[in-house]
Amino acid sequence: MSELNRGVSWLVSLAALVIIIAGLKSASEVVVPLMLSAFIAIICAPMLSALRRKNVPTWLAILLIVTLIMLSVSSLGVFVGASLDGFNQQLPSYKAGMIKELDGVITFANSIGLRISEEQVRGYFDPSILMQMVANTLSGLGNVLTNTFLVIMTVVFMLFEAADFPEKLSHALGDARASLKNFKDFANAVNRYLAIKTSVSILTGCVVSIWLYVLGVDFPILWGVSAFLLNFVPNIGSIIAAIPAVMLAFVQLGGLAAGLTGLGFVVINLVVGNIIEPRYMGKGLGLSTLVVFLSLLLWGWVFGPVGMLLSIPLTIIVKIAMEANPKTHWVAVILDDHKS
Repeated sequence: MSELNRGVSWLVSLAALVIIIAGLKSASEVVVPLMLSAFIAIICAPMLSALRRKNVPTWLAILLIVTLIMLSVSSLGVFVGASLDGFNQQLPSYKAGMIKELDGVITFANSIGLRISEEQVRGYFDPSILMQMVANTLSGLGNVLTNTFLVIMTVVFMLFEAADFPEKLSHALGDARASLKNFKDFANAVNRYLAIKTSVSILTGCVVSIWLYVLGVDFPILWGVSAFLLNFVPNIGSIIAAIPAVMLAFVQLGGLAAGLTGLGFVVINLVVGNIIEPRYMGKGLGLSTLVVFLSLLLWGWVFGPVGMLLSIPLTIIVKIAMEANPKTHWVAVILDDHKS
């Protein structure tokens, strides 16, 4: 009988999970800005704490942080928006150039005895779609950021709540030392992960933009921003970010520039991913490749392009929360990329 009850409990939990996911998808227009606000607030929380330790009033500290956010978002929006407009205008010429280069490859293949039909290749392979996918992803994020006022106001309220939450928890639970310790450990782990990951991703995006600018590839800021965003996706994010830039370099500048572009992405991600990031992040926050792939599929289906970008940080936060509780530690072990 206990086995039957356990099975029923699992079925009820699974049904509840499905209902929650369906509800999130239905409410994605509201949930996505809230999620984005929560991530911005978490990233800014250490800055708020540092300013308060220097006796800066909470309202002034939040005002300074919000001003910095608005300046950063507006500046980035201007550059990325201009790059997206220019890219969309040039896309037909890029597509024509790619077809021309592809015809050259097919002609060479046929000359050495490999019979390839140009019609079939053109029917099944449209390289411009890959470049357009990245542009659409950035446009999707831009559409969310168009409601900047809602996002900024939500961040402000979240930061005010974060400043007073420990005191509220103490009043609510009486002797809340144990609860406060667990909450602080969890919050510190999440803050540390997001702060380091964001810093490393900014470094990756800046170096990619500089490298593409040196090579002369069009819209280096656009591809640097995509590298910054996709750096949050381990294992496959750097590959997705590199493909459109390499293809654009091939169409615009030829095979040598495309090779140098690809080599630059490989070197940057090897140095950042295998040397810099592990040094500061430490081990134990990785996810298995299967979990990464399933997270991309699930959150991309629920929330669209923004969900794909936030899927891995969301899953990492779930993993940190599972590790903090001995009863759910087994879930963290399953999500991890190595045995622990």
